[in-house]
Amino acid sequence: MAKLRFTLSFFALLAAASVALSCGASQQPGGARQPGSLQSIALSPANADARSFPDGEVPFTATGHYVDPSRTVTPQPANWVACQKGLPTTDASVSSAGIATCASGAIGAYSINAWTIATGPGTTNCTAITACGGGCTVEGTAQLICP
Repeated sequence: MAKLRFTLSFFALLAAASVALSCGASQQPGGARQPGSLQSIALSPANADARSFPDGEVPFTATGHYVDPSRTVTPQPANWVACQKGLPTTDASVSSAGIATCASGAIGAYSINAWTIATGPGTTNCTAITACGGGCTVEGTAQLICP
């Protein structure tokens, strides 16, 4: 029984040490972001009128810009959401592929956000994930005009 307890304690200690070492491994001294860290997301088109697209379906594309300026990713994997006044809305919607549409009767400007959870120094204990701006996300925003 004592041997089993020792073995379990050893593996628990080994697992804890492994987690502690891996958490700090992605950070550079001084809190600088690593070159592989996502810095910003840009959406294209930046502004779109749904009336100008077939069936009112507007394809948005996210491009990720990283700390290493030579690295960009298109399309950047992201979560998508339609917002109005900083809150998610059902007046416009956007698919997981970035295709935005206006709901029947929707009129006005809506923001289309592509976001991903921020990583890197200072975000390890981040719990505020806000899809419509702020929080622990890296995001890009475009504007959708509904007729």
